[in-house]
Amino acid sequence: MVLAAAVQLEAVLGDVATNLASCERLGGEAGRAGARIIALPEFFTTGIGFAESLATAALPPDGAATDLLTSLARRHRALVGGSFLCRDADGHVRNAYLLAGPTGVVGRHDKDLPTMWENAFYTCGDDDGVLSAGEHTVGAAVCWELMRTQTVRRLRGRVDLVMTGSGWWSIPRWRPHRLFDRLERTNARTARWSAASFAQYVGAPVVHAAHAGDLTCAMPWLPVRYRGHFEGATLIAAADGTVVAERGVNEGEGVVLGEITLERRPPALDPPAGFWLHRRGMLPAAVWHYQRWHGRRWYRRHVAPQAAPSPR
Repeated sequence: MVLAAAVQLEAVLGDVATNLASCERLGGEAGRAGARIIALPEFFTTGIGFAESLATAALPPDGAATDLLTSLARRHRALVGGSFLCRDADGHVRNAYLLAGPTGVVGRHDKDLPTMWENAFYTCGDDDGVLSAGEHTVGAAVCWELMRTQTVRRLRGRVDLVMTGSGWWSIPRWRPHRLFDRLERTNARTARWSAASFAQYVGAPVVHAAHAGDLTCAMPWLPVRYRGHFEGATLIAAADGTVVAERGVNEGEGVVLGEITLERRPPALDPPAGFWLHRRGMLPAAVWHYQRWHGRRWYRRHVAPQAAPSPR
């Protein structure tokens, strides 16, 4: 058995220095408690929302985010992972999940598909997310990668542990309230179930870190502001899907600790035949498409490397 920790973060949108300090504090708390596996959430440097400040908030692969992960790993003799907006040498930004061990970075996974307004801030990855960490093999998956059958196919039966994180926002309480409240209850259940059940699809324990707290930001192409909160599905699950430790969204920022066995067992669930592991619902499906169209155009104009002007 090994003690694992998942961090639940209340990030300040776009404030890299403040968020790094919070992760240093919370990661240190987990390490001092004896955790040898420490998961930080997706976008641990910036948080996530449709905010123009994120267009310039990406860090280099060898920058402050990597320094944080490697220093925590070295200090506490632990595996430490989390994802952040990373601007690579080719000028493009990716949602990079870095895994560090006591001797330095042991691997990286780039999230395959941005979710909704995330399309405005980074581009797609194409690796399998299977990372070698000494005696064990770790699978990396980020947020809505836990919603897709292609993620199961690349990790199923190949890893001893899955480390993951999310920045999963709520459905806003627009009118009619009864309808949107019902949609949000389903959304919250999906956020939790996608993390907890992933162990059953893959056949390995899951350590899942998440964000909590309120979020207010612009809405792409709409004359209204988004006002909602993050879904706190911060949890640790055994390979059979049993949730051994969890921190609720209403508990706010903090660390959850749980003991797991690093193992690879026959998966308890077979993935469905289609693209999605879980039903998204009508509203998330519609928002997925319209914000993808908007975001890819916004990324090209505001984030992607710009071609040099042709010489006259």
